[in-house]
Amino acid sequence: MNTMSLWHLTGWEFAALAFAALLVGFSKTAVSGANTVSLAIFAAVLPARASTGVLLPILIAGDLLAVLTYRRHAHWPTLWRLFPAVAAGVVAGTVFLMWADDGIVRTSIGAILLLMAGVTVWRRRRADTEDDPDRVTTRAGRAKARSYGVLGGFTTMVANAGGPVMSMYLLSAGFRKLGFLGTSAFFFLIVNTSKLPFSAGLGLIDADSLLLDAALVLFVVPGALLGRWAVNRINQRLFEHLVIAATVVGGVQLLIP
Repeated sequence: MNTMSLWHLTGWEFAALAFAALLVGFSKTAVSGANTVSLAIFAAVLPARASTGVLLPILIAGDLLAVLTYRRHAHWPTLWRLFPAVAAGVVAGTVFLMWADDGIVRTSIGAILLLMAGVTVWRRRRADTEDDPDRVTTRAGRAKARSYGVLGGFTTMVANAGGPVMSMYLLSAGFRKLGFLGTSAFFFLIVNTSKLPFSAGLGLIDADSLLLDAALVLFVVPGALLGRWAVNRINQRLFEHLVIAATVVGGVQLLIP
């Protein structure tokens, strides 16, 4: 059966999803958090809950490309600190999805994203210094990692919107551009892959959604290549501003009915 007729998509709707898939690839190799725009497009074209199941394999494809590109720049002490808290957040998000409707999900995630962006801007204006990522081993660093980890796991489970939360954490921890991208690449590859059984169990991933994924995943590759080209032409301050701006845009889009 034709994929577009299976999902009752028009040519323009499929084109919008293809653009969103391209943007996923770009966000994974250039401006993390920009894929919140993709999330909004998928939720606008497809039923909101179903869109999370379609988007997840596309995100994993982007994660694989990002790991291949930035694997040497990952900061593993940060990752090990985050994973237990993220697991708790994923479980909480799964429970939340069992009873929450689309409106509650969108409002909750949008509010969290805007809160995280506001906190990050405030922290960076308050202390305009470079933190050391190794500070995650201090007591305050561990507490911050747990807090962001739970929020990241929760938001990535309920709406594939963990990217902006983790972007805010990595920026606040003082990561430079390549370390930021390498750490987030491994983080989301592991977390998104672990979400597959949960999403399948909730009925968000099935044969129909995978058929649509097969048609859209091809657009992730040119987006990733474009991001890899662009990242070397973006300075650190502009990079940080773009990440925060993408987070705010994504949060506002989720709050709009």
